[in-house]
Amino acid sequence: MDPRKVQELREFVRLCQSDPSVLHLSELNFFTEWLHCMGASIPSPPQKESPTKATQEDHEKENNIPPPKAESEESDLDIDNEGVIAPDEDAPQAMGDDDLEVTEEMIDQANEKKMEAINALGDGELQKAIDLFTEAIKLNPRIAILYAKRASVYVKLQKPNAAIRDCDKAIAINPDSAQPYKWRGKAHRLLGHWEEAAHDLAMACKLDYDEDASAMLKEVQPRAQKIVEHKRKYERKRQEKEINDRKERVRKAKEEHERAQREEEARQEAGAQFGGFPGGFPGGMPGGFPGGMPGGFPGGMPGMGGGFPGGMAGMPGVSEILSDPEVLIAMQDPEVMAAFQDVAQNPANISKYQSNPKVMTLISKLSSKFGGSA
Repeated sequence: MDPRKVQELREFVRLCQSDPSVLHLSELNFFTEWLHCMGASIPSPPQKESPTKATQEDHEKENNIPPPKAESEESDLDIDNEGVIAPDEDAPQAMGDDDLEVTEEMIDQANEKKMEAINALGDGELQKAIDLFTEAIKLNPRIAILYAKRASVYVKLQKPNAAIRDCDKAIAINPDSAQPYKWRGKAHRLLGHWEEAAHDLAMACKLDYDEDASAMLKEVQPRAQKIVEHKRKYERKRQEKEINDRKERVRKAKEEHERAQREEEARQEAGAQFGGFPGGFPGGMPGGFPGGMPGGFPGGMPGMGGGFPGGMAGMPGVSEILSDPEVLIAMQDPEVMAAFQDVAQNPANISKYQSNPKVMTLISKLSSKFGGSA
C-alpha cells in the first residue's frame, strides 16, 4: 500500500479515538454502516445542550440563512417552526447490496416480508414493520417501493433523517415514483427544511396527485416562500454592497492615479526649473564666447572649443554646475539671468556688471567648475 495513504488512515483512526463524534458525520455514513456490519460498537452521539436551539441552528444552516445581525434588516426572518423536531442521530439503517444476484425465490421471499411488514404497520407495530421491510430490502435490494415503505414508517417514528436516506435511495432507483418524494417531503417538514419540503411535496403531487401530500404542501409553501424572499432580499443587499465597495475602490484608485500624476507633473516642473535648462539657455549663447570675456575668461573656457555654441545643454560638467545650490539660487534671480543673457548676446557687456557681486559670483562659479580663472 501507498505509505502516505497508510499514514492518513492512521491519523484518521487517531482522530476517531480522540473524538468519536466524527463517526456520526453524514459524509461518513458509508463507513459507520460498514463498521456495524462488522459487528463494531459505535458510541452514541453527544447530547446537545438545547435541542430547540440546535434545531433552529440546523434549520438556518441547511436553509442557507445568514446569521442574525444586531439591528440588521437581515434578522427579520420570522418562521413558524411549530411541529419541527430535533434531527435523529441514529446510525444509518442497513441498505441492500446493489450487486446482489437476486433469484426468483428471493423475490418471492421479499414479497412475503413486505406483506408481513404492511400487516405489522396496520397493527401499529412500527419497529417490527421496520425490521420486516429491512429483511425484504436485503432479499431484493433494487425495488424502490420497499425503501419508500420503510421511509413512511421512519416518518411515523419521527426519524426524519433515516426516512430521507431511504427516500434518496428509492429516488436513485426510480426517480419517477411519487412515494419517495412524498415521504421525503414529510421528513423535511419535520426538520423545518421548508424549501426542500415544498419541492418534494410538489414533485409528489406532480407525479401522482395525493390529497395528503397536497394538504401538507399548502402548509409548507408559505414558509418556504418567506425564506425565498428573505434570501432574495439578503442577496440583493449583498450585491448592492459589492457594487458600492467596487465603486469605492475605483474612486480611490482614480484619486491615487490623479495624485501620482500631479506629483509627476510637479517633479517635471521642478526639474525644468532647478535641474537644468532643457535645450540650453533661452536663445543659446550665439557665437559662444569668442576671444574670451573681457576681465573674465581669457581665451574662453578650456575644453569648450572656443565657447558655448548651441547653448549649455548636454555639455560635460553642466549637471555638476546645476547641482550647486548657489548656482541654482543665482539662476532663479531675474536680475542675474538678465545680465547673463545680456552677456550671452554680447560678451563685451560683461564690463557693465563688474561691480555687481551677484552676477560676478555666478561667473566665478562657472569659471571654477570649468577649471578657468576669474
